[in-house]
Amino acid sequence: MKFPKVFSLQQIADILNCRYIGDDDFPVHGMNEIHVVEPGDIVFVDHPKYYDKALQSAATVILINKEVSCPEGKALLISDDPFRDFNKLTFHFNPFRQAVANIAPTASIGKNTVIQPGVFVGNNVTIGDNCLIHPNVIIYDNTVIGNNVTIHAGTVLGADAFYYKNRPEGYDKLLSGGKVVIEDHVDLGALCTIDKGVTGSTLIKEGSKIDNQVHIGHDTVIGKKCLIASQTGIAGCVVIEDEVTIWGQVGMASGITIGTKAVILAQSGISKSLEGHTTYFGYPAEEARKKYKELAAIRKIPEIIAQLKSDL
Repeated sequence: MKFPKVFSLQQIADILNCRYIGDDDFPVHGMNEIHVVEPGDIVFVDHPKYYDKALQSAATVILINKEVSCPEGKALLISDDPFRDFNKLTFHFNPFRQAVANIAPTASIGKNTVIQPGVFVGNNVTIGDNCLIHPNVIIYDNTVIGNNVTIHAGTVLGADAFYYKNRPEGYDKLLSGGKVVIEDHVDLGALCTIDKGVTGSTLIKEGSKIDNQVHIGHDTVIGKKCLIASQTGIAGCVVIEDEVTIWGQVGMASGITIGTKAVILAQSGISKSLEGHTTYFGYPAEEARKKYKELAAIRKIPEIIAQLKSDL
């Protein structure tokens, strides 16, 4: 999430009421979650296990709960609770804005686009030309939809990321300040849920087709011309490259990459990154022919045991 202008390190520290290490006028352009940080961004870290990852990331400002050696060319914001203060920045720069109409006056809707009854379009939403939005679709604030997009009934674009910190008093929610971006010629089935990014964008690229009841988590990127069948669940921060086919009821863990033109067969469970140009099946998913051979061998176990007993 980029700020409306460049702020100084001192200005950001004043918002958070925290100490800092670095020049007063060190430039701060925005804030992002660790998976999508860029130079000029703030990233937060609150566990020693991830200090090095944050300090060595592309982010140039690290919001951290311990004073450590600051890498050259970077700055630190010292906080007793970086999670809380990251939320404070999200709320400061992207506060919740109550809706005042079913279609917000700040929304932009292109030529020949049809909005069916019961659709909600939030603040600062952009919808391109020649789109068809079916009844009861919910489009949260700041969503961007390209041209020639079809969205079927009941789909929700831009709900919050499923991201919590476990505290003694209960789960503390990380505020979502990102958005959903849908490129041209995308079809979304009925009752899909696509969560916004934490600070960046959840992205579905040009020409992809998504069936009914598919969930896509925060900050995930779906490549061009992908096919995703119904009841698939994709966690946050997943990268699915171009022309991937995913059949029904596939489940996918966060932070993994699926390579170009991979095919994942129905009811597979994906716990790690997979290479492209290969067909996968099973849980944990493996190359399909290998998995089928394993299943065939397992079916022979009773016969083998019976034979061993008869030989005794």
